[in-house]
Amino acid sequence: MKLKVIPFIILCVLVFGLACAIHKKPLPAPNGIIMPEGYKNWKLIASSNRSDNNTMRVILGNATAASAARSGRTNPWAEGSILAKLVWKNESHEKWPSAIVPGEFVHVEFMIKNSAKYASTGGWGFARWKGLKQNVYGEDAEFVQECFGCHTPMKDNDYVFTRPAIIP
Repeated sequence: MKLKVIPFIILCVLVFGLACAIHKKPLPAPNGIIMPEGYKNWKLIASSNRSDNNTMRVILGNATAASAARSGRTNPWAEGSILAKLVWKNESHEKWPSAIVPGEFVHVEFMIKNSAKYASTGGWGFARWKGLKQNVYGEDAEFVQECFGCHTPMKDNDYVFTRPAIIP
């Protein structure tokens, strides 16, 4: 009986190892932030369009952020809020050229509200992964200052550009 169990255990370990290799997780950001699991299923917070770089953005929020957005409690955002911004290049629809649709995927970025942990950056942790391969952005933690510098003009809005969409 023991001899039959050993090959089964080996098979399970191999299958698990193969599954892990296929579902490769992106590396952590240089500041240690790990890409949040399940963000693709979060709630819609807003969308935006940047004409300066020809991109569209969809902003999603975890349950804490979605609750804060729906109740209008976003200045400041609730502790534990996480905002995800997915960015695509704008592209014209081939059958309706005046319609703009998502083109090439540019990056996904996150803002994580933890006032104690990220006190030096307005209470927010920042992370970004580029392209469909989800390559980590930045070579060291200094990229956070780049993110925070961009968000500094929004200090009076808890450093957040996003204006939650009103949903009936």
